[in-house]
Amino acid sequence: MANTGIAVIASILIAAAAVVHLVFFAMESMLWSSPGVWRRFGLSSQRDADTVGPMAYNQGFYNLFLAGGAVVGLVLYWTTLRQVGFGLVFFCGVCMVLASLVLVTTGRRFLGAAALQGVLPLAGLVLFVVAENL
Repeated sequence: MANTGIAVIASILIAAAAVVHLVFFAMESMLWSSPGVWRRFGLSSQRDADTVGPMAYNQGFYNLFLAGGAVVGLVLYWTTLRQVGFGLVFFCGVCMVLASLVLVTTGRRFLGAAALQGVLPLAGLVLFVVAENL
């Protein structure tokens, strides 16, 4: 049986990571045409933003699906399908963390974004593993 207190904290961290990924979805897939958005991604011209736009749109949906998977996993975790939920949360969380590590490889200027993308799910995953093994 999992340690409920630690699992609650882990759930909050994973839910917060899902919210972060929903924000990235909104920026990349819904708000991309705004100069304030595409500049945050290191682009300096409308032409560059238009060129990258289809890729950003696609990337945004990856973020949406990871957030959705994490949320569904959390719902299942707190029902009778605890192991299924844990597996889904673990998979989505690991994907979020790995994506943040890939982002770090693209340059130091993305270190803050990578931390925003990866620290919450990493902490949540660690706590879930601890909660499940106490």
